Amino acid sequence: MPSLAVPVQGGDWDGGSLPPGVHHCASTLGASLQMQCVLAAGGLSRSRSCPLEGRSSRAALNWAPCIWVATPCGEQIHREVQDYYGKELQKSDDLKTSACVTSARPLPKAVRDALERVHEEVVARYYGCGLVIPEYLESCRILDLGSGSGRDCYLLSQLVGERGHITGIDMTEGQVEVAKKHIAYHMDKFGYRKPNVEFLQGYMEKLRDAGLADDNYDIVISNCVINLAPDKRAVLREAYRVLKPGGEMYFSDVYASQRLSETVKKHRVLWGECLGGALYWRDLYSIAEEVGFSPPCLVTASPITIIDKELEGIIGDCRFVSATFRLFKVPGSSQAGPGQVIYNGGIMGHERELVFDANFTFKEGEVVDVDAEMAAILGSSRFADKFLIQAGRANAAAPQGCCFKGVKEKICDPFQLLERLAAPGPACRPGGTCGPPGCC
Repeated sequence: MPSLAVPVQGGDWDGGSLPPGVHHCASTLGASLQMQCVLAAGGLSRSRSCPLEGRSSRAALNWAPCIWVATPCGEQIHREVQDYYGKELQKSDDLKTSACVTSARPLPKAVRDALERVHEEVVARYYGCGLVIPEYLESCRILDLGSGSGRDCYLLSQLVGERGHITGIDMTEGQVEVAKKHIAYHMDKFGYRKPNVEFLQGYMEKLRDAGLADDNYDIVISNCVINLAPDKRAVLREAYRVLKPGGEMYFSDVYASQRLSETVKKHRVLWGECLGGALYWRDLYSIAEEVGFSPPCLVTASPITIIDKELEGIIGDCRFVSATFRLFKVPGSSQAGPGQVIYNGGIMGHERELVFDANFTFKEGEVVDVDAEMAAILGSSRFADKFLIQAGRANAAAPQGCCFKGVKEKICDPFQLLERLAAPGPACRPGGTCGPPGCC
């Protein structure tokens, strides 16, 4: 591979214009500049530190056709995010965009009731971009990445029951203190004899440092915090490590319609508002595949509005969306071909119908054709005992009309999902059916 010189303090670039995303180090960024290289083929990430002190104005890096992303060093980002969420923001109303505000969606009664039992201070210090509550949680062990004040943890504590367990980890000391302060209050409120929640201070990129073992959790959730991580690949890699085989990562986050400009990526407030570190949505798919997850399942998408006019001008034509995805750690032995499944029902709050994602809705007792990916997910995960799964597709020769319940082209793009949800005409909801007038 050819060697190209990347300026780290000043000077010109030997090869002409800089690769997309590379910028000069500002002295305010501290002792190092983190550069992440995401290979266009496969999404392979590499990070290199470039200490400023005692070095020349250039650093020679091996180069391959790739996408360079140069951002403030990880420690600098962590410090500024901690300050923003621990000091500057005191309540949700202080936010300047809708990126970290939950969109209004119908919730099962059990979830609404559980939310009402969460302490008001914990709710007031909540900054998530979606309510990340997957289905079928009884007795599960769940890890919440970036748990903040603990709102989702206390909600989930009630849904998993006293035999389940919730671990919350957050890097901001002030947020962890708020969460820990209310453990006794909530356990008494829930009628539990001993706590089924714990809160740790640490980094979601370094879960091993916090003492979290391999294959230890049924579910990992995250609520609008992965965008705040300098190394998103490390976050997904660690989540994959701590999940049990068949486990799920269910998370909401902010995604961009394109790769971000350097102006946006270096803007302190936009980082704190969940926009400066937003991942280009296509990169999620490549990173997930590299780490070992099944292809992401898009669940929901909500538009993000910029309340602050100054920030709106900085962002330009880039669009942002709050989207929920689910990833599964499917064991290699579970890989199989397409099949047919029947939902047996019985999941609390979803007894008659389970809207699994934007592409699959399962109604109790109804035969649904699924592709190989979904067959493997349902067969290896906690959902296995709620489905009857048969290999092969008995209805493969059936016509692919608008009323056919077979596998269709999947919606993977959250911006495309937004457009379909906003389009007038026949019902077009996550997991639903879209078709011409007169479709059943």
